[in-house]
This record gives sequence, C-alpha cells and structure tokens, in this order.
Amino acid sequence: MDNCFHCGDPCTEQTILHDEKKFCCNGCKLVYEILSDNDLDNYYDIEKNPGTSPSFSKDKFNFLENEEIVHKLLEFNEQEVQVVQLSIPSIHCSSCIWVLENLQRIHHGVKSSQVDFPKKTVRVTFNSNELDLKALVILLASIGYEPYISLDDYEKKDKKVDRSLIYKLGVAGFAFGNVMFLSFPEYFEVQEFWLDQFKGLFRWMMFAFSLPVVFYAGIDYLKSAYKGITSGVLNIDIPIALGIVVLFIRSTIEIVFDLGTGFLDSLTGLVFFLLLGRFFQQRTYAYLSFDRDFKSYFPIAVTRLLKKNGLVEEDQVPIYKIEKGDRLLIRSGEILPVDAVLLSDRATMDYSFVTGESDHITKYLGEVLYAGGRQQSGLIEVEAIKNVEQSYLTSLWSNDVFKKKRHSSFQSLVDRISKRFTITIISVAVLGALVWLFINPLTAVNVFTAVLIVACPCAIALSTPFTMGNMLRIYGNMGLYLKESVIIERMSQVDTIVFDKTGTITTSSSSQIEYQGEPLNEDEEKKLASTLRGSNHPLSRALYNELKKNQILPALDDFKEVAGKGLVSRINREVIKIGSPSFTASQTGLGENVETAVHINLNEEYKGKYTFKNKYRIGVDTLFDRLSR
Repeated sequence: MDNCFHCGDPCTEQTILHDEKKFCCNGCKLVYEILSDNDLDNYYDIEKNPGTSPSFSKDKFNFLENEEIVHKLLEFNEQEVQVVQLSIPSIHCSSCIWVLENLQRIHHGVKSSQVDFPKKTVRVTFNSNELDLKALVILLASIGYEPYISLDDYEKKDKKVDRSLIYKLGVAGFAFGNVMFLSFPEYFEVQEFWLDQFKGLFRWMMFAFSLPVVFYAGIDYLKSAYKGITSGVLNIDIPIALGIVVLFIRSTIEIVFDLGTGFLDSLTGLVFFLLLGRFFQQRTYAYLSFDRDFKSYFPIAVTRLLKKNGLVEEDQVPIYKIEKGDRLLIRSGEILPVDAVLLSDRATMDYSFVTGESDHITKYLGEVLYAGGRQQSGLIEVEAIKNVEQSYLTSLWSNDVFKKKRHSSFQSLVDRISKRFTITIISVAVLGALVWLFINPLTAVNVFTAVLIVACPCAIALSTPFTMGNMLRIYGNMGLYLKESVIIERMSQVDTIVFDKTGTITTSSSSQIEYQGEPLNEDEEKKLASTLRGSNHPLSRALYNELKKNQILPALDDFKEVAGKGLVSRINREVIKIGSPSFTASQTGLGENVETAVHINLNEEYKGKYTFKNKYRIGVDTLFDRLSR
C-alpha cells in the first residue's frame, strides 16, 4: 500500500498522483502545492512525512468576524500591526516549526512568526490591512495547522507567574558560589600574610552572604517546620529546619568570637540544592500539566438567530452573552455551550466529554440538551434555557468532589519516617550533650550541634523531587502522560487491568458475520438496517454496513437506545428490538458469554441472532503476553 508523500498515512481510499508524488487526499495535495508555489520545498527535507492532513470548514471560523472577540484574542493592536498567539496542537516535528516560522513567504501580510514548541503555540505579527485574523487562521488551517481557539483563550488575562522560587534559587546559588570562593583559604590553611590579614573580612563576608540564604531563600522550610510544630505534626521539614538553624547559629558564634569559619559553605550549599530539586519538580509538573477546565474545550462564540424586519439573521455572539430564550444554530461537530431545548426534529448528541460514554444519544423535538454535548447530526436549532454559568456542566465541573486533592502515600511514608527520625536525632543529640557536659562542656556543645548538622535528612528531601519528576519524564517519553506523581505510587498497587473488548481490542470493520435463526425476508432486513442506522455502537455499524446494500430504507416512527441492552424502534406499528438475549427475550444463547452476538426480535417474536467472529487488533497477543509476564 502506498503512503502519502505529505502526511505519511496509507492511501487507503484513494491515491492522487501529482508531480510524480502520491497523496492520500486532495487536502494533502493542496498543502504540497501551496508550499511548492512559495518555494518552501525544504519542508520535506527536514523530516520524512512531516505534515498533517488538513480537514476543516471555513464557516467554523465565522466568529472571528466579531470585533469584540478579535480584540480579546489579540495581544497587540496598534497602527495596522496586530500580534496574536495561537495554539497549534498538530505541531510535532522540526519541519512544522520551520514552515510556521516562514509564514511570511506564503502571505506577505505576515511580518514574522515564532513557535514555542513545548507549548505548541505560534505568535504571529501581521499587517491588519493586508490580512485579518480570520484569514490568518484559515491560512494556517489550509496548510494543515488548524489553530485551536477555545473559550479559555477568550477569557485569558495576564497570568501572574510565580517566580519566587526562581529568585530564591538565584539568591542561594549566588551566595553559595561566593561563600565557596571565600572558603578556599580556610580549606587549604595556606600560611600567607595577606590571606591571614583579611581572613576576618572573608568570614564576615561569608556571614553577610548567608543572611539572605537563611532569611529569604530558606524561609519556606523554617515556616513549614513552625507550622508543623504548632499543629503537632513532625514533618520532613522540621529536621531540615533544625539543620539550617543549627548551622547558622554555630557558624555565627564561631565568627563572632573568632573561633573559626563555621559551616556557612555547607549551609548555603544545602539550601541551594534543596531549592534546585524543588525547581526541577516544579518545571516537570508544569511541562506535563493537564489541568483544564471546561473553558478549554468550549467554543468562543456560537451562531445566534435574530429576527429583524421579519427576517431571520445569523449573528456570531460570544457564549457568555447568551441569555435564556436565545435561539442558537449548532452545526455538526460543534459543542453545545449551554443547556437548551431542541427545536429541530431530531439531534444526535455525543456526551463522551461529560460522561465518558462513547455511545451517541438521539434526542427529539422538545427534549433538553445539556451543555458539553457534541452535536453529530447536521444543522440543528435550539433555545437556551440557561446561560453558561448556570449550565449542568459548569456546576459539575465546579463540584468540590473533583477538587479534592489526593494525598500521596509516599509523602505519608516520608512523614512517618521523619517523625521517628526527628525524635531519634534530638534524643541522641541531647543524650550526647548531657554525657559530655560532665566531661568537657565545650565538647558537649560541639556534639549537640554536630549530631543535628550531620543527621539532617537532606538526602530524602533532595531525592524525592528528582525521583518523581524524572519518573514523570520517563513515562512521558514512553507515551504515558500522568497528571500527577501520586499516580506513580498508585500504579505499583495495580493487580488487575480491565479492557473494553468491542472496538478496543477487536476490530469490527473486518468481522465475519453469520446469521442463525428464522430466515428474514427483504422487508425485515430493511427495517433492521433502518434501526441499526441510528446507533453508533461498533457492532451496530458493522451489521448496518452488512445489511444496507444500497437500498432505500424506511423512516423510523420511534427510536430508543437502551444503554447496555440494545435498540428498540417502531416502523408502521411494528416493533423491532436488537441487542442482548435478555432484551430480545431470547431463550437460546442465555448464559453464553463467549461469542459476540446481536439478537433480533420482531413484534415480540424472537427471530435469531447475528454472530460476530472477532478479529483482534494487531499486537494484542504481544501485549497480553508481556502483561502476563
């Protein structure tokens, strides 16, 4: 089978030849022509089969004709120069970056463009007199990089980035480097006149560098320890804070009384590496963040129908301006942004975004449609019964149940260890000091502080963020994206994996179908096919493709899909039931769970069943073999 020169996908349905190259569709051919006409052929030299196949409708971007929406999306708009940042989910390789940063060669209205690959965004500067935002978006979509514009983009504000950790890390790193530099004479004990003369100055400079480290960079550990003590919880930060405080106090005493240089190099290094581990974990979590709310998936605008002078006009309106009673036009594939009543005869809704259930639901005139459903049946009209903030999906997303933070079992283990650890090291330090107090009081102080310094659990505090962050990266490189590190711990307790069979580990497109039972005449097969047409279940689609045979099918008077059981329809007072044995009143096949079958009942009379000989997807045997080991 030939592969497409542009996108690399197999040419399954058709093969289009152009310039002695093969393309899977006219969209890929069109992108190739656009790039070729603008001398951007190097696009194909950077990566093998780098492109994505474009598939879009220009009408879906009509909302970009609304000046209010455009103004919200633009980052800069002054003197014919406009700047916009767009999310491009299909960016995946170096050739994508190359072509997106050469948009000015495709359209002279584009002045410059810059790609942020990790965030999959492109910032475009363009001339508003030569190119408007809608035309720019259509241009990107036409070359296979359709921007994803959501309600979240419309509402975006200047996000306050918390850089406090970066500042603290910088301060700690700067102080650590200088303290280490000033400590060199103390390390080597060089007997040199000028070093001896300025040794006191060096020590006080080290003390000065340590002040911002303790009272600014490391203040979070001190606060956490204080809160832990006041609440009666001995967390991991308490022994760390003890180590920091003891290091600082003992070093200060040694410098003030000219007893030595202290341990300020160890103090600044400890805080620096602790913050470095925390920074690494923060950056990893930010890179692999999947926190979204419904605004990220909702459209910015929707088509509202208005009556003016007896005529119905279409108006693109931001969804937050939709009010109760507004009539809306929802096209195929669009997400319904508000709860509404269906004004059209029929609609097929996909609520998998809300419920996770992939089966489509058929709705009829007068029924309620809930926000978050994707409309799948052409063009429909609805009447809003609530605004966006009051919709069912908004209330569901805002429920406190879904905001509950999971507690890390690993963190609980660390806290349990730190509790015993803290009690132990304090006991050892006090006991050692008491013993040496009767022998040599000065040594008692050294023993007490030395135990607290050496026993600081910095290894646990350093290793935890690096370990968890690195594990998230490893899983991400393997194609498994975890929302948070707690999942890693819970995965170790998994002992059972459940697979959905039909359409997941089996492929329904190439199943062998056999009929067993009372023969069906041509009219009964037509009614059966007409019923199956209303369902999107893989078995229904496979059987429908087998029965339709390009025939004119009768219209249904009534149709209902019962989750987990089957379909029931009515045609000219005849009732057709399709589904499980219990649903179709089948006495044969009850208790048979090995075969995959669809049972038929016409007018309360059981007819037979269609048995599917499953064909499993390629690689399933290898997968199960690896899992079993």
